[in-house]
Amino acid sequence: MARHKSYECSPACPVAATLDLIGGKWKGLILFHLLEGGTLRFGELRKHLPDVTQRMMTQQLRELEASGLVHRRVYAEVPPRVEYSLTAQGQTLREVILALKHWGEGYLGQKSRKPALAVAGR
Repeated sequence: MARHKSYECSPACPVAATLDLIGGKWKGLILFHLLEGGTLRFGELRKHLPDVTQRMMTQQLRELEASGLVHRRVYAEVPPRVEYSLTAQGQTLREVILALKHWGEGYLGQKSRKPALAVAGR
């Protein structure tokens, strides 16, 4: 959930608002997988993010849902089936998430090409 009620503080406030909504270790990854995979069940999302705990995944999905970025649909079945998808507002993050992906690819590629720095004095 957004930590701030108002972002009328400085020119950087829109950046703070965006990072507040999608920041953290898991939200961006959840959004990325929903962009790539469309509608996914909870278990399918967990397969993409094996290091996240069930509790953390639930919390992050609830926050994204409360922010209006993710839609949660529960089917009246036994056992219940729950699916997650991006809302129209969530879809507007496509270019942001893809820009993060492309930047990360470049950064990781550049980092892997750099030779290890010699330790001073050796």
